[in-house]
Amino acid sequence: MRLSLVSLMLCVFGITTGEFVIAGILPDIAGDLHVSISAAGLLVTAYAIGMIVGGPVMTALTSRYPRKPLIMVLLAIVIVGNLASAFAPFYGALFGARIITSLATSTFFANAIVIAASTAPPGKQASTVSKLVFGMNLSMMLGAPIGTFIGNHYGWRATFLAIAAVCTLGLLLSLKLVPAVENATPGTSAVAELRVFRNRNVQLAILVTAIGNAGLLMVFTYFAPLLTDITHIAAGSVAVLLLVYGVGAAAGNFVGGWLSDKALMPSQVGLLAVLTAGLVFMWAVSTHTVLTVIMVFLIGAMGFSVIPGMQTRVLNTASEAPTLAIAVNASAYQLAAAFAGWLGGRVIDSGFGLRSVYLAAAIVTVLGILVSCYAWYRDRTVAEVAQTETSPA
Repeated sequence: MRLSLVSLMLCVFGITTGEFVIAGILPDIAGDLHVSISAAGLLVTAYAIGMIVGGPVMTALTSRYPRKPLIMVLLAIVIVGNLASAFAPFYGALFGARIITSLATSTFFANAIVIAASTAPPGKQASTVSKLVFGMNLSMMLGAPIGTFIGNHYGWRATFLAIAAVCTLGLLLSLKLVPAVENATPGTSAVAELRVFRNRNVQLAILVTAIGNAGLLMVFTYFAPLLTDITHIAAGSVAVLLLVYGVGAAAGNFVGGWLSDKALMPSQVGLLAVLTAGLVFMWAVSTHTVLTVIMVFLIGAMGFSVIPGMQTRVLNTASEAPTLAIAVNASAYQLAAAFAGWLGGRVIDSGFGLRSVYLAAAIVTVLGILVSCYAWYRDRTVAEVAQTETSPA
């Protein structure tokens, strides 16, 4: 099981590096393909839209197929997409290759989470999911910087070739090590899978992902100006602090997985409360350099500590169609990122100032706590009713 998880982590690392690295090689792409920086930036937008819209649709359409062969095909699509990106002769071809790659990303990630959780020991689902998510943490800490280094020294096309090579290695290892996991409802149609979203608990679980992460994503969107304009940290140090943030995210990811295994809903509410307090404290100390640097690590840890529990909650509530629910949950996260950028901009432009982004993020996170508390209350009410009905008269 551990070797299976490692192979899936490697795949997640390769795929998400392909998503994050584009920011580091954007100027090289723009210069080589003779397009503006803003046009090259649309490659990021295209990838996000592909994940938000295409991910759930592709997941629904492939829900009837066995999971292991499906992830092999999805990995092959990712490899072909990165190879097509590396050899794209003009901007339109690269744009199309990025969209094709993004369509496979959400569906692969959803199936990988279901495979990892279904092969985990009893009571270890959240911590197992956290180990898979660690592949994403690594792509932020190592994959994107290394990919940028390769692009700067050997050309941006070499970056996509390297990503294709990593994904190919992940495919070969997964082919050998990942066990075959049956669908919960083999042969189910896409329309039947969509019925899972009638479940109020599934709706609440996905809503928590969207709202609970929006505050942190708001701060991350304006990370650089917050550090340079408010804390007066040198622009050249922002990259180092991004690494510090990534290390904190990896640590919080494991701790959050462990806590969620112990008590899923109490830990979700508690961790969101800690994140809220952390955002308020970061607002208070944002003009103090040393304390801000410490808080960058802690905010990364607090923010990513909630993710394993949120993913596990979706799996638990959407047992009839877990893969589709996880894919939609990933889309909710991407929508939260888009909303966070817009709301943060509105807060800044409304005269509250850049520093107020921390407080706005804390308020949004409180809304995530309220939704989590309501979901927790529903769980306890249903459990009490079931206990009453089964108890002897």
